[in-house]
Amino acid sequence: MKKVYVLLAEGFELIEALTPVDVLRRCGADVKTVSISEDSFVTSAQKVTVKSDLVLKESNLHDGDMLILPGGYPGYENLGKDSNVGELVKFYAKEGKYIGAICGAPSVLACNGIGEGKMVTCHTSIKDAMSKYNYQNKDVVQDEKIITGVGAGHSLEFALKLAENLFSEEVLIKVKTGMELL
Repeated sequence: MKKVYVLLAEGFELIEALTPVDVLRRCGADVKTVSISEDSFVTSAQKVTVKSDLVLKESNLHDGDMLILPGGYPGYENLGKDSNVGELVKFYAKEGKYIGAICGAPSVLACNGIGEGKMVTCHTSIKDAMSKYNYQNKDVVQDEKIITGVGAGHSLEFALKLAENLFSEEVLIKVKTGMELL
C-alpha cells in the first residue's frame, strides 16, 4: 500500500491539503495528515480547525512514498520556517521520493535548496522566490519526482497528478468515474 503524508501548518489552505487526501484515499493510499506544531489540531487559513492523524515531532515519516506540502497563508511560511520540515523534505528529495507542493509551498523547496533548476509552478505571489527554478506558467508541473501546483483553484488537478504517479491507469479511471469526472 502506498503511504503518503500531508503536512499541516497553522494557516494551511484547506482545499490544497484535503483534496489530495480525498483523492489518494479513494485510490487506496494510506494517507496521514501531520501537524507540524505540538498539537494535533491545526487551523486552516479559512479558520477551519482539523484534527491531524499525527504530530510531526512524535512521528517517523521516513517510510512514505510521497510528501505533500499545501500552501495557504501563512501556512506555507510556517512550513518553510520549521527545521523539522526542512530535514524531512531534504530526506524525501535525497531518497528519490515524491514531493508535491502547491501554491506558496514550492517556496519550502527553495528555502531548503531542493530541486534547483527544475521546472515548477507556484502561486504568482511567490514567483520571485523561485528564481533558481525553471518557472512554468501552468496549472500543474512535474519534473521527475517534484510535482507542483499553482494554487487552490487547481487542487483537484494537482491531486489527480499526484495519484497518477502512485497508481495504475485502471485505478485512476475507477476513481475518476466515481467522482463523475469521466
